[in-house]
Amino acid sequence: MDKDTLRKQLRSARRDHVAALPDSMRALVFHRPPSPLLDLVPEGAVIGLYRANPFEAPAASYANFFLDRGHEIALPRFASRNAPMEFAHHSDPFDEEDLEVGPFGLLQPFLDAPVLEPDVLFVPLVGFTADGKRLGQGGGHYDRWLTDRPGATPIGLAWDCQLAEELPHEEHDQSLRAIVTPTRLYGPLP
Repeated sequence: MDKDTLRKQLRSARRDHVAALPDSMRALVFHRPPSPLLDLVPEGAVIGLYRANPFEAPAASYANFFLDRGHEIALPRFASRNAPMEFAHHSDPFDEEDLEVGPFGLLQPFLDAPVLEPDVLFVPLVGFTADGKRLGQGGGHYDRWLTDRPGATPIGLAWDCQLAEELPHEEHDQSLRAIVTPTRLYGPLP
């Protein structure tokens, strides 16, 4: 099956899954990273996260968790629709008053926020395999960013329904070191 068809199926399954979750359950999941995952996060590491859409695995509690532990937080930012993705300092994960609407209609750090290079990068995804393959949104932004920074540790956040037995994997596709779901930790950890 091609990537576009898989994306449609996996997005539909994700949307149905999230819609079926009670609000109280959504508030409890992804509240704190599981302990084994913290072994992948060096002291003082810059943590890259994303601002989730309503159906993606939420990352806001992770931002609060790592900020409380003294880490700098960075979110993706685009100067224009054709610009490469970069990460910029995000100082206010509680109220998000340091974010503005970017060229893709998503909230991102202000253009004058300092650029940061995440050491650990939590990435959104449409689908994943148990061994760390990732199917993203299709723009290739994260794959390109990770290709240029082989020392960064990529970790996915996903709902359990996003697990796929197989995914097409091309040479430019970057695998994940781990994937966190509400019930399991997947991937080729350390």
